[in-house]
Amino acid sequence: MGIIWTIIVGFIVGLLARAIKPGANPMGWVMTIILGIVGAVVGGFLASALNLSANGGFGGLVLSVIGAIIVLFVYEFATGKKRLK
Repeated sequence: MGIIWTIIVGFIVGLLARAIKPGANPMGWVMTIILGIVGAVVGGFLASALNLSANGGFGGLVLSVIGAIIVLFVYEFATGKKRLK
């Protein structure tokens, strides 16, 4: 059951990050799930670096979305894509 929750939460986090970050982020639902999962990992590293508790709940969701936004910016920088205004 844990993998199903990971996929669901990854999808929600990916959707929130894509909605918050400015510019066009064309990707399918599989890439959105992967973005959310990787964003949660980055958010966890960010939480541990700042000595914050990210054991689920609203704080964990916020840190996951922040991590996913960071991943979007890094992906955009690495691929050389320009943001649409």
